[in-house]
Amino acid sequence: MMPNPASVAHAQKRKVMNRPYIDQRKFHYGFLAGMHLQDIELEQNGLKNEAGDQWFCETPSYEPGFSVGILGEFYLTKYLGLRIIPTLHFGTKNLTFRNETNGDRQYQTIKSTYVTIPVDVKFAAERFNNYRPYVMAGVTPALDLTVKKQKQYLLRQTDVYLEAGLGCDFYLPFFKFIPEVKFMYGLSNVINKKRSDITDETQLIFTQSVNKAQSKMIVFTFYFE
Repeated sequence: MMPNPASVAHAQKRKVMNRPYIDQRKFHYGFLAGMHLQDIELEQNGLKNEAGDQWFCETPSYEPGFSVGILGEFYLTKYLGLRIIPTLHFGTKNLTFRNETNGDRQYQTIKSTYVTIPVDVKFAAERFNNYRPYVMAGVTPALDLTVKKQKQYLLRQTDVYLEAGLGCDFYLPFFKFIPEVKFMYGLSNVINKKRSDITDETQLIFTQSVNKAQSKMIVFTFYFE
């Protein structure tokens, strides 16, 4: 059955627009809160030590972390905006080490507090009524404030991420609400190979078994402007 043209026109009719001029300001700002999942991608080389031990590492589970920050957006054109978003990410990576020789397992929990300053370009569609979908992409320098010299892996404090995602602006009567999901991929090798903190040389096999490691994050964010 063909849809009634009158019904389609009624469903798509224009409504009263909330905050119609907010996107035309040269600069607007807000704050954010959300959650994220951290991961680490490992390139392992299968090294065996003199005792014949061969260790492999995996991330079997993800613990949700918490993110807070502030948003500043500069108006470029009707469809483009430049965003700077200083953010704190509090999270955890859970690692499991498996000895392929004898089946032994070891575990490491890496807690992190990342300070990031994403610089993103936002590509927005035409606004319809009180919503406006968009995609975004950018680069994010990151500094980990809680690196500790202990256990199997030691991660570097600094990293740079490429990020891309999508979201939607919802224009409410008193503020703009923006849910967003983005994917972040670290460009640096974050494994620190210089382990002068280790006194037991048998523990060096964990670091020596990895050629490189790159961090990844999935971030679910709610912005309020």
